[in-house]
Formats: sequence, C-alpha cells, structure tokens
Amino acid sequence: MRVAIYPGSFDPFTNGHLDILQRASVLFDHIIVGVLVHPAKKCLFSPEERVEMISEVVKENENIRVIHFNGLLVDFCRSAGACAIIRGLRAVSDYEYEMQMFSVNHQLSPDTETVFLMSSPKFSFLSSSIAKEVARYGGQIEDLLPPNIAELIRHKFA
Repeated sequence: MRVAIYPGSFDPFTNGHLDILQRASVLFDHIIVGVLVHPAKKCLFSPEERVEMISEVVKENENIRVIHFNGLLVDFCRSAGACAIIRGLRAVSDYEYEMQMFSVNHQLSPDTETVFLMSSPKFSFLSSSIAKEVARYGGQIEDLLPPNIAELIRHKFA
C-alpha cells in the first residue's frame, strides 16, 4: 500500500489545501494529513481543532485520515509507513523554501520521496494567512475556505 503524508500547519485548512489533497488522493492508496504542532508558531486554532475541522471536510474520503504530529517530518513518515511527502507549490516564491525542505528531508531519509503538485490557478494566491486576514476584517471567505471552516473562523473573529 502506498501511503503519503500531506503535512502542514493548516491554520486554517483552505480550499487550496483541499484541492491539492483531492488531486493527491488519486495518486496514493492512503493519505495522512499531518497537522504540525509547532510550539513557537502562534496559531488561531489548536492542533486538536485543526484535526477536527479537516476531518469534517474529508469525512467522505475513506483513504484520508487526519492526525497531528510534532518533531521531524521524516520521523513521522517512518512511523506511519509513508513512502512520500506531498507538497503544494503556488508560486515561484514557494519553490526556494520547498527545495530547502526537500533537500533536508532527502538527506535525513533518502527513501522518502517528495511529490510536488502545482496549485490550481484559481488558488495560486491563496494562503492560510490571507484567509485569516480577509476573515479578520469581515471579508468574503466562502470561496477561500470549506464551509465548516469558514463558519468557525467567522466565530473566532466575531
């Protein structure tokens, strides 16, 4: 069975993340959405809230599960039996960072492949930070976030 990890802080999980996940789900038998617990990063939602929100979005997909993790991504991949890491690329600006991460991960775990998927053009501008900023000022977020997440983020900023 080919298992892949789709890692990220997902604070919040956007329609851009969902697009990458849905497209990756046809390439692998099983995908684990790994919600990163990063104590130094100030997140709007707790890791448990993020896992719950994303789980609600993907509940119809039997080959996707959502869990949180901390530590090195390659260690998480090993413990999950994953052969690949899924990463989305929106723009050239993402490439440098992603190349650095790929290089480190490859050095630490040469058997774990990284698969890059280009963002769909309609989501190439979208990030969690942008979605939070739009929500913070009461802007239209329905096209940016899955419905359940849009509702929760509205409540956070109410």
